[in-house]
Amino acid sequence: MMRLSDVARWTGGKLVGTDAEVVRIVTDSRVVEPGDLFVALAGERFDAHEFVADVLARGAAGVVVREGAAVAHGAYVEVDDTRLALGRLAAGWADTLSVVRVGVTGSNGKTTVKEMLAAILCAHAGNEGVLATAGNLNNDIGLPLTLLKLQPAHRYAVLEMGMNHSGEIRYLSRLARPQVALVNNAMRAHLGQFSGVEAIARAKAEIFEGLPDDGVAIVNADDPHAGLFREAAGSHRIITFGLGSGDVTARDVVLMEDSSRFLLVTPEGECDVHLPSPGEHNVRNALAAAAVASGLGVPLRAVASGLGVFGGAKGRLQRRSTQRGVTVIDDSYNANPDSMKAGLAVLGRAMPPRWFVMGDIGELGETAPALHAEVGVFAREQHVDVLLALGTLSAEAVAAFGEGALHFDSIEALNAHLDAHLPAGATVLVKGSRFMRMERVVDHLLAAEQENKVGV
Repeated sequence: MMRLSDVARWTGGKLVGTDAEVVRIVTDSRVVEPGDLFVALAGERFDAHEFVADVLARGAAGVVVREGAAVAHGAYVEVDDTRLALGRLAAGWADTLSVVRVGVTGSNGKTTVKEMLAAILCAHAGNEGVLATAGNLNNDIGLPLTLLKLQPAHRYAVLEMGMNHSGEIRYLSRLARPQVALVNNAMRAHLGQFSGVEAIARAKAEIFEGLPDDGVAIVNADDPHAGLFREAAGSHRIITFGLGSGDVTARDVVLMEDSSRFLLVTPEGECDVHLPSPGEHNVRNALAAAAVASGLGVPLRAVASGLGVFGGAKGRLQRRSTQRGVTVIDDSYNANPDSMKAGLAVLGRAMPPRWFVMGDIGELGETAPALHAEVGVFAREQHVDVLLALGTLSAEAVAAFGEGALHFDSIEALNAHLDAHLPAGATVLVKGSRFMRMERVVDHLLAAEQENKVGV
C-alpha cells in the first residue's frame, strides 16, 4: 500500500496536510473516487490544477500539484513539475515490487511484439502474473501509469516505449529500468522529426541505457542498424534474432493467407510454432518475442503455447469475415511506409479481388510525397486490383498506382463507393496513420453487413 508520505519521498516533493493511504493514482479528474491520488498535469491546452478543489471535495486522498499552486483544503504534495513527478512516483512504486520488467520499442511491430510476449509470459506464469502496457500507452504519461498498476502478484511487466523525439526513450527506459530491452527495428517513421533513419535508430537504441549491469539487450540481426544497436548495448549481454541470422531464428517458414508455420530455433533448443497471424513481418515479430523470452529463461513450451494463441493486436492485421464473403483486414491503427508495405504483402497473398483502402501517412516531412508514391507502386507490384485513397498526400499513391485507383475528398464518399462497388469475395486491407481514423472504414463495412443481415 502506498501513502502520501511515500509519494513525497519518491517525487522529492513536500507533503502538506495529513498523511493518508492511497488507493490508486489517476490523472483524469473525471474518474476520481474516494481514496485516489490525483496528479494535476498541465499541457499546452489544459491545466488540471483547475480541478484540484473538485477532486478533493469528492474524497480524493490527496493531490500532486506544482509549487505555488493554491490548495484551499485537503492534503497535497507540492513538486517542481507534476509530469516529471509522475515518472518519479512510478519508478519509486515499481522498485518496491519484485517484478521483472521488459522494455520494448521499435518503429514497426512494437505493440504486436508486446502482445506476443505477454501471451508467452501468460502461458508461463498465468494471466494474473503478467502486466502489459494497455493499448499504446507508451509515452511519458502512459508508461508511468502502467508502472503504477503493478501489484505484488505480478511477476512480469511488458512495457512498450514510443517516441517522436530524441531523448524520449532514454527517459522512459531510465524510469522503467528493464531487465531485458528490445529494439525491434528502425524504419521510416517520424521522419519529419529526425534527419534520417540512422537518427531514428540511435534514438530507439536509448532503451539500452536503462538496463542494469546484468541486463540483456535484444537486437534484430536483420536490421541494417544492427551494428549500431550492438554498440549501444555496450557490455550488456546481447541476444540476436532474425530470419537471415541470429541466436533466435526460424527455419522451414510457411506463409499462409491467415497464419504462418515455422521451426523456432533458439539457444535452448527447437520447437514447431503455428502463428495465427499472417505475414513474414509477424514471423519476425514472433522471433523478437521469443528472443526476449530466451533472455528471461522462459521454457520453449511456453513460447510455442503463447505464440499459438496470439490473437493479434487491435487494428493490426485483424481479419474479419462478412456474410457476403468479404474479408476485411483491419490494419487501421497506424502506419508508416514500411508497415504499409508489410500489410500489402499480406494482401498480396489473398485470393483476388484485392482492394486497398489507404489514408495519409503522417510525420514524413519533405519526403512525404515520394513515400506515398512508393506505396502506390508497391501496391501495384502486390497485384492489388483497386486502390481507394483518402487524404491529400494519398493522391500521390493514386497517381503512382495508375488505373484502378481512385481518390476521395471525404470518408462519406469513400464509404459510399465501397457500398456500391465492393464485390462479394473481395479482400480489403484498410490502413492509414492514426490521425486519419481509418477504422471508420472498417466500422462502416462491418455495420453495413449487420444492416444487411437484419434486412434479410
